[in-house]
Amino acid sequence: QVHLAESGGGVVQPGGSLRLSCVASGSSFGIYEMAWYRQAPGKHRELVASITSDGTTNYIASVKGRFTISRDSAKNTAYLQMNSLKTEDTAVYYCNVDLMVESTPTGWRTENAPWGQGTQVTVSS
Repeated sequence: QVHLAESGGGVVQPGGSLRLSCVASGSSFGIYEMAWYRQAPGKHRELVASITSDGTTNYIASVKGRFTISRDSAKNTAYLQMNSLKTEDTAVYYCNVDLMVESTPTGWRTENAPWGQGTQVTVSS
């Protein structure tokens, strides 16, 4: 089991920037993928960005060109650099990981970690 701790949220004006951090501690398994999610009031939690162990990244269309996900595998830490923030980006941001718990003939079987507390990002004038 991995403990996830997000930080770096805050209140920022539209067009501003924030850098979120996520530390995954206590893992007994390798981390294949780290990802950021967000959940706005009244909405389901959605995947925002992900990064694999080989550096492959994916983003939802609404944040492409504005957000950048990165990771420091040695520290089991993921980051989300958010630029040109919009009011629509307001949400609680969570991270999660895909843990490589078992090697199978078709590839790694992965599991997610329990959700952390998240960090609030508020974009407002």
